[in-house]
Amino acid sequence: MSEETTKCLQTTKDGMSAVLNFFDKELQKIRAGKASPQMLEGLKVDYYGNPTPVEQVGNISTPDARQIVIQPWERNMLPVIEKAILAANLGFTPQNNGEFIRIVVPTPTEERRKELVKKAKQETEQAKVSIRNLRRTANETGKKLKDSGTPEDEVKKLETDIQKATDEFIGKIDKMLEAKEKEVMTI
Repeated sequence: MSEETTKCLQTTKDGMSAVLNFFDKELQKIRAGKASPQMLEGLKVDYYGNPTPVEQVGNISTPDARQIVIQPWERNMLPVIEKAILAANLGFTPQNNGEFIRIVVPTPTEERRKELVKKAKQETEQAKVSIRNLRRTANETGKKLKDSGTPEDEVKKLETDIQKATDEFIGKIDKMLEAKEKEVMTI
């Protein structure tokens, strides 16, 4: 394989790995009844007029599988964090005791678990579309290389390798969905 086709294949695989990593992070945000600090990822609080991620204004921990505890660096941030959690509509109510905020994560109902699986499947479909878009872009690059003088058999091998990478990454996405579905539906 020439340098251009190798670079095209490597760029495509790197892009697919990035999609897989993003998909993994999105799946982690879908809570399965177990408390985790990732549940609050993306939550912004008003820190002296600036929207700031909650993890930058306090320590977030999970003392057990059903609780999240947020201990802010500054005590006057307690009501601000509490307000942000309520406004984000995450499905749980924060309890402010003057020292820290405790969030008790409720066990999801059967209906809620089905909604979570549905959301996971939507994320899966988006990830697969991104993988397929990368495949299409790489195949277009292969056609351009062919037009610029790269041998046809080398371009065919590139397309075959791109398809193998696509199948491999879509398989990984399906396995991740299967594991998440099992995790969510297990009581």
